[in-house]
Amino acid sequence: MKKLLIIVLIGLGLYHWLDATPTKTPPVQNSAPVQQAKLQAIQKNTSENSAIKQAFINQQSKVQVQGSGSVIRVLADDNKGSRHQRFILQLADGQTLLIAHNIDLAPRINGLAKGDTVQFYGQYEWNNKGGVVHWTHHDPQGRHVGGWLKHKGSIYQ
Repeated sequence: MKKLLIIVLIGLGLYHWLDATPTKTPPVQNSAPVQQAKLQAIQKNTSENSAIKQAFINQQSKVQVQGSGSVIRVLADDNKGSRHQRFILQLADGQTLLIAHNIDLAPRINGLAKGDTVQFYGQYEWNNKGGVVHWTHHDPQGRHVGGWLKHKGSIYQ
């Protein structure tokens, strides 16, 4: 019985000694500059997209907007009437937006893929799914403000 008590006491002492021994942890790298840059990018995108958010909330259409988002789905072209390349963007705040880019008046974005970032300038039209942006091209008759899309450094207008 005495031997068992001594073994238990030694075991408890060893346990507490190991538990109190500081362990080496890898040095923490300062990620503040990276986090700050990400935060600034999100804030910039959110402020760019604020006109879209307001137009959506107020159910407004014919609002000239500029912003950027991430492609979450590439859709088939709309070939009825003027042909349009179509894809869905998700904005920084989570809102989705259909982009309808007239490819009879402007070049198609070749190689567009899910996850790509696209900047845009065009006319917003409200719908209950987040809205549509069109007029992302020049107006050959000069009656409408010209729009554009920017993808991987190239501008499509």
